[in-house]
Amino acid sequence: MNILKDHIIYKNETVREALTKLNVLASDAILFVANEELKLIGSLTDGDLRRGFINHLGFEDSILSFIQKNPVYIKRNSYTLSQLEEYKKRNYKIIPILDENGVIIDILNFRLQHTIIPADALLMAGGKGKRLLPLTTNTPKPLLKVGDKPIIEHNIDRLIQYGIKTLNISINYLGEQLESYFDDGASKKVSIKYVREQKPLGTIGSILLVDEFHYDDILVMNGDLLTNIDYADFYKVFKDADADMAVAATSYIVDIPYAVLEVDEKNLATSLKEKPRYTYYSNAGIYFLKKKVLELIPSGEYFDITDLMQIILAQQKKLITYPITGYWLDIGKPEDFKQAQEDIKHIKL
Repeated sequence: MNILKDHIIYKNETVREALTKLNVLASDAILFVANEELKLIGSLTDGDLRRGFINHLGFEDSILSFIQKNPVYIKRNSYTLSQLEEYKKRNYKIIPILDENGVIIDILNFRLQHTIIPADALLMAGGKGKRLLPLTTNTPKPLLKVGDKPIIEHNIDRLIQYGIKTLNISINYLGEQLESYFDDGASKKVSIKYVREQKPLGTIGSILLVDEFHYDDILVMNGDLLTNIDYADFYKVFKDADADMAVAATSYIVDIPYAVLEVDEKNLATSLKEKPRYTYYSNAGIYFLKKKVLELIPSGEYFDITDLMQIILAQQKKLITYPITGYWLDIGKPEDFKQAQEDIKHIKL
């Protein structure tokens, strides 16, 4: 299915051709009328044709006589997630996406995807996965299958559901297998490019090897995670806070089975807590960051994501956390991989 082609009809096509296309689209039955350059002219539904026939239009008339001339659309890079949510509430199901010249470049179908997050993505997939040997002897860890497809493919498919279609993958160990598996992303109707480290660059250093980021915001994540995090809510929190960087975090609860005395610097007791529970938040390996933050990363040097966090804090820039309330698993050890095989039977990604 070519979602863009299926929803386009040219202004010189006939009413009969329009009915045929609408019939094929079934529950997604709306067409966007365009000129030869694919500039949007209007929209056309079964209801528009029916009203036209009632008003004495016929099969010989131009489809331009039937169309809605001011359809809802969104402009690339000129929308907010809140606007898209409002369209959902108003029951708009399928919306054309236009470029700066009014040319239709894509179609948003809320039945097929949640939203469109205006961000590029970088998936880190270069590790050797030593703790998972011998499974990773001949297969890079991100390509190990969980259920019916590789770990990293679960992540890519979920990003696509949120409208992220410009993807980069940082590869190293057995990276050619990832290139062969996904190629340029055309089979998934996205763009996938690869960067390869010539030497170890840490957990974020390879981001500077990406030729171009198209958006002002970047999603960075480890390619060997299994999660159903709500990327749209994560991004909304990041934008609403006007943060320079947001770190997804998982919670760890520690129950102390004894009464705990809290003391001051002079060792004087200040309080007594009976069997307290403490909640700590740990880095989950998923981040949103502003593109301008890349200026803080040294080129060609080993540099971890925690180094970037330290610099952001030292420069009093804004770093926030986003607690993951859904499912998250870091597949690092054999027992994690085994757990993932069971979890995938029950969770929805």
